[in-house]
Amino acid sequence: MASGVTVNDEVIKVFNEMKVRKSSTPEEIKKRKKAVLFCLSPDKREIIVEQAKQILVGEIGETVEDPYRTFVNLLPLDDCRYGLYDATYETKESKKEDLVFIFWAPDNAPLKSKMIYASSKDAIKKKFTGIKHEWQVNGLDDIKDRTTLADKLGGNVVVSLEGVPLK
Repeated sequence: MASGVTVNDEVIKVFNEMKVRKSSTPEEIKKRKKAVLFCLSPDKREIIVEQAKQILVGEIGETVEDPYRTFVNLLPLDDCRYGLYDATYETKESKKEDLVFIFWAPDNAPLKSKMIYASSKDAIKKKFTGIKHEWQVNGLDDIKDRTTLADKLGGNVVVSLEGVPLK
C-alpha cells in the first residue's frame, strides 16, 4: 500500500554520496557520511534528511568513539525513522563496506506513525538502488548488540564490525 509520500532530492543526494566511494582527498573522506537518519516532513508528505542526525567519517576517533553505538543512540525511542548505515566489517577472507538500509519502528511509536512509515518504505527503497542489506528494527533490544547487524551482513563469517571483534 503506497502512502503518496515523496522522497526529497536531498535524501537521494545523500544516498548517492554514501554509495559511491570514489578516491577522495583525506579532507573529503572526513566529510563523508558514516550514518544518517531520514524522517517524514512535518506535514507527513515527504521523506527528508533529519537535521543533525548523522555521523561523519571524520568524527570517528575525534568526537565519536564507537560509530555503531553512536548511531543507535541517534534513534528516537518513541518514533519511526529510516536510516542508512555504512557498515565496515571483516569476514575471515576480507574487509568489506556495505550500506545497510534500516527501518526503525520501535514498539512504543504511535500507531499512525508506524503505519505511515511502513507504507512509505517502498518509496525510499526504490530510490536506494543497489542496497544489499535491509533491516527492520522494532526496539533497542534488536539493535543495541552489534552481533545482530553482523548476522545481517553475513552471519557467522563476520569476525569484526567497525574494528571491534565479535564474540
